[in-house]
Amino acid sequence: MKGSDRRTDAACPRSAARDSLYTPIRVVDLDLDEPSGLRSPGGSGADDPVGRVLALVRLHGHPLGLVTATGTAGDTAALRRALVDAAHRELPVPALSTATPAARPSRVERARVPAGPVTVSVIVCTRDREALLPGCLDSVLATRRPGVEVIVVDNAPATDATEDLVRSRYGDRVRYVREPLPGLSRARNRGLSIAGGEICAFTDDDTVADAGWVDALADTFASDDRIGCVTGLVLPAELDTEAQFVLEQYSGPNRGFATRSWSLRDSLEDPLDRFSTGRFGMGANMAFRTDVLRAIGGFDPATGTGTPARGGEDLLAFLQVLTAGHTVSYQPDALIWHRHRRTMKELAHQVDGFGVGFTAYLTAAVAHQPRLLAGILRLLPYGLWRWHRTHRPAARPRYGVTDEVLRELRRTERRGLARGPFCYLRTVRQQRRTRTGGRSS
Repeated sequence: MKGSDRRTDAACPRSAARDSLYTPIRVVDLDLDEPSGLRSPGGSGADDPVGRVLALVRLHGHPLGLVTATGTAGDTAALRRALVDAAHRELPVPALSTATPAARPSRVERARVPAGPVTVSVIVCTRDREALLPGCLDSVLATRRPGVEVIVVDNAPATDATEDLVRSRYGDRVRYVREPLPGLSRARNRGLSIAGGEICAFTDDDTVADAGWVDALADTFASDDRIGCVTGLVLPAELDTEAQFVLEQYSGPNRGFATRSWSLRDSLEDPLDRFSTGRFGMGANMAFRTDVLRAIGGFDPATGTGTPARGGEDLLAFLQVLTAGHTVSYQPDALIWHRHRRTMKELAHQVDGFGVGFTAYLTAAVAHQPRLLAGILRLLPYGLWRWHRTHRPAARPRYGVTDEVLRELRRTERRGLARGPFCYLRTVRQQRRTRTGGRSS
């Protein structure tokens, strides 16, 4: 891993613009039903932002899209009017906005959910991040659904600080368990092994869960018993630093505001959908039927953060659910706010991991199901073309990010793509030697 760190440092992109040009943008939450004001991500209270503002616009709680405006001190009402005007100009605000509260169908009625509760276990994996963890756990515990089981998996911690925090601050509201072997997949599998819910939902310690997150996940599963996995919308909780702006420009994890589903029972819109499962969602916001996830063997421990493979465990799980005959569904109502990396060095390391993790995932997919190799090789030229097309410079770059920075990140990710298969095989060898008592390289 130290070798990877040296490569990342050398590849760290340098902006042509000074950091001071990246003026922080306040992220807020605006529901057109609530004329009284704005809220911080996660519904953490009223907000009175000054300067540039990025607002998630909702209607009756459902996200419609993002708009921007500029706020001035002490005039939240004017800012809200500007955001509402922008929403009606730029977003598909439906006629339902005129309905009275009593006439609005609930999410359950819209999805035609059958009667009967769906029990949920929320699993949060963490490692020595006591400063971030409370924000995540507080938001999960504040979700509206009763009876949610919350599990914290402490992955190979250096100290007892996380355990002390969880036990002293949350008591029996949060179940604490330790996974001594490092690796995000191992930690997630540890949480899966003790989860009591019909649904296992996963998020990270650097996120804030929306109040309706668990409800949206559970209702989506309840709407169709063929659904084996649900992912949701991920938006930035803050845009304070250059690195956070660059990530949003380069590959912001926003997958849109329309519900989508994928199944091999139907024709996929794009042949790459079968393998480019990153378009389905991401590990910071994903949920599975517990029996389905256990049936596919959980997460491959040779993938994911904390191993040389660096990632891909979520993508592999999506693929395995799909090829097992289940539906994967994307539900934007299931919203998570994510705190992006704050420094350019951290961002370069993360983008390098995007590349390593993706081809490690493809290697793992073939290792698990060799019959997939022919399909991957057949689609490889098209996939490379699509990747380059997706990463072309934007005609109108957002946030002032220069193409020089984006080009360096693309080179960093390409280098990672080339190393991914070797990193996965290295991890497999290391873990095999550990199991047999031999030395790991």
